[in-house]
Amino acid sequence: MHAQPVTPDPPAPVTRPFLTQSWLDLAFLHWRIPVDTAARLIPPGTVPDTFDGDTYVGLVPFRMHRVGWLGLPGIPYFGTFPEINVRLYTVDAQGRRGVAFRSLDAARLVPVLAARTGFRLPYTWSRMAIRTRGDTRTYTTARRWPGPRGARARITVRTGPPLHDPTPLEHFLTARWGLHHTVAGRLRYLRNDHPRWPLYRAELVECDEDLLAAAGLRVAGEPMSVLASPGVSVRFGR
Repeated sequence: MHAQPVTPDPPAPVTRPFLTQSWLDLAFLHWRIPVDTAARLIPPGTVPDTFDGDTYVGLVPFRMHRVGWLGLPGIPYFGTFPEINVRLYTVDAQGRRGVAFRSLDAARLVPVLAARTGFRLPYTWSRMAIRTRGDTRTYTTARRWPGPRGARARITVRTGPPLHDPTPLEHFLTARWGLHHTVAGRLRYLRNDHPRWPLYRAELVECDEDLLAAAGLRVAGEPMSVLASPGVSVRFGR
């Protein structure tokens, strides 16, 4: 399977978006995991995407901001909420690189229900907060429904200097231009575009979580990569 190149900018623009949103105040935490572990947890029709033979799991907390549909303005309350996702890295038979979500915790029940029913994505309703103090940001979550109830995380990240020249691996982990998921037994690819990520070095101050274990993944030790970003505006294609 020949994968398309990793590019820091979208390979093709989304000219007629059906969904818009912003992803703000992000942290990217990544661990190496065995390729065969990832292969058991991603949608049929994809294989783990690898960099120099390794694949990764990402734990990504952020603030979703003003989700909007079909060109309508973003919704201020129901479209704005904290979120944290557990994601794996995928490539399909057409060589399209993407991510596959093992879980997405969000703080608004209505968007959770819409995403679960309309997109068949593994969203869960959780009690969440994001608190910023100077250059330090803390993300907390405790899962409510559907479960496993009580899955939680408390992550504190201190933002450092900007990354003016990210490495190829840092682009691989962050510049993902599509989502692989299964709907009615068929593999779907939901394409997105956004400006190039503004990335910053970051220090992990605290990471007390069991979201990875709840998603069927076991990691040991500190993440091998910790990055932060103020965020981007995103458009999704049909």
